[in-house]
Amino acid sequence: MDLNADLAEGFGIWRLGDDDALLDVITSANVACGFHGGDSVTMRRVCATAAARGVTVGAQVSYRDLAGFGRRRIDYAFDELRDDVIYQIGALDGFCRVAGMAVRYVKPHGALYNTAAVEEAQAAAVVAAVRDYDRKLPILCSPGSTLAELAVGAGLTVVGEGFADRAYETNGNLVSRSQTGAVITDPDAVVARAVRLAREGTMVAVDGSTIPLRVASICLHGDTPGAAELARRVRDGLTAAGATLAPFAS
Repeated sequence: MDLNADLAEGFGIWRLGDDDALLDVITSANVACGFHGGDSVTMRRVCATAAARGVTVGAQVSYRDLAGFGRRRIDYAFDELRDDVIYQIGALDGFCRVAGMAVRYVKPHGALYNTAAVEEAQAAAVVAAVRDYDRKLPILCSPGSTLAELAVGAGLTVVGEGFADRAYETNGNLVSRSQTGAVITDPDAVVARAVRLAREGTMVAVDGSTIPLRVASICLHGDTPGAAELARRVRDGLTAAGATLAPFAS
């Protein structure tokens, strides 16, 4: 099982999360590419540290929305969204090359993640970007989503992802952050949900029903207070449950 987290989401003098501490725990780093967070100095620093610690790096691509942290839905023309995604992958890949590595996968962030999960137009733009840049790059996304289906149809590799610290609707979509309880903060609950994902490939939805969620990677949000300690607890819980932690891409 892979354990991933969102990193490099600070900007300028503003820091968000503890990137260095998380890089001691996770196996894959979703690195912000400057559109919802991150800047050139932050991207270079995180890529260098990830390379030194053997953590795989993926491009966390988003809407061009620094002010809204990429969590506001934006209507895009197909060509513009496709090319904005390519721009971000290329920027991060440059800093990966400087660090002696390469971008190994692509994951949408925030509102783009949620929109591409259900809307064909934006999902198709993300798929086109990855296909045009490097069709060998896997897309990390929700299993069964529109993005996953279009990516498979285009001959791309899809890696299913589950969120241990987010609530799920009965249809497998994430509960909107605008709703109470959308983010799970109780450490014991987060660990239990991660272990359930790894062992059973299921998740308990907000109505108490059980939904299938076959995943190869579990995400923890790097901007959650105490994210590094929570990640350590999740890693320890997965290991105790018999899971072997390793990046899904190498």
